Amino acid sequence: MAILDEIGASIRQLAQGAGTSVVGVGQRWGAGSGVVLGEGKVLTNAHNVRGDRVTVTFADGRAADGDVAGHDIDGDLAVISVDTGAIPALPWADGAVAEIGMPVFALANPGGRGLRVTFGFVSGVERTFRGPRGQRITGSLEHTAPLLPGSSGGPVLTAAGQLLGINTNRLGDGFYLAIPADETLRGRADALARGESAQSPRLGVAIAPNHVARRLRRAVGLAETDGLLIRDVEEDSPAARAGLAQGDLIVATAGRPIRTSDDLFDALQAATPAGTVELNVIRGTGERTIQVTFA
Repeated sequence: MAILDEIGASIRQLAQGAGTSVVGVGQRWGAGSGVVLGEGKVLTNAHNVRGDRVTVTFADGRAADGDVAGHDIDGDLAVISVDTGAIPALPWADGAVAEIGMPVFALANPGGRGLRVTFGFVSGVERTFRGPRGQRITGSLEHTAPLLPGSSGGPVLTAAGQLLGINTNRLGDGFYLAIPADETLRGRADALARGESAQSPRLGVAIAPNHVARRLRRAVGLAETDGLLIRDVEEDSPAARAGLAQGDLIVATAGRPIRTSDDLFDALQAATPAGTVELNVIRGTGERTIQVTFA
């Protein structure tokens, strides 16, 4: 009973203190949560915002329209510029390292429908999941504090009310993932707050995975080769301008084999948004090298 009383006291303390810095983001489908990052700035998940403006609802019920200062779709982060009044920013858990078994508290204000505070434990570290466009997000914190729909973008806190992570993904069966609140996240959040949106290079293609590509080539009598099959090419995309076509098989980039979508994502990340990437492509029975320019 003493342990339960201690947990209950911590929940009440966090609700009255840190809870004032937890906001609702959006009001209808896709609504989520967020945290006050600093004066006039709210940090949330990129998948919680639609367009350039969004409604932010504070713990006292006040609602205000904010502008998206910057977003990182692949990293699933966004910063909203909005009048936060006198609400303080949550303190970062500087130096705190999440370890399996560590007690944590998850806070949320799903779409502005009221504060929720739940308790759980760190159940895993260095986890990987897929962002909104399928790119890997690594180094994530897994925990067991229950979350309602609309809780993504809310904070994971230590018992002292320090920011340990930003909830972003539900695994199901009572497990949740959060982006760790480390120096990397702080730097990314500061850049987004300055309006420096992250722009990852995009080819503009729909692809089929390696096993599908091998099966399709075998079905039409072509040699089975590891690679990613282009199923479709967006009009006026970098891929279209470079001459990539439906049915092309991407097998390498700059001499490095491409066997999975992660291999391709890594190659694109190595290119600057205005740079180029070299792709080795098999078209029919012949192989060619294609330079894709991102502009």
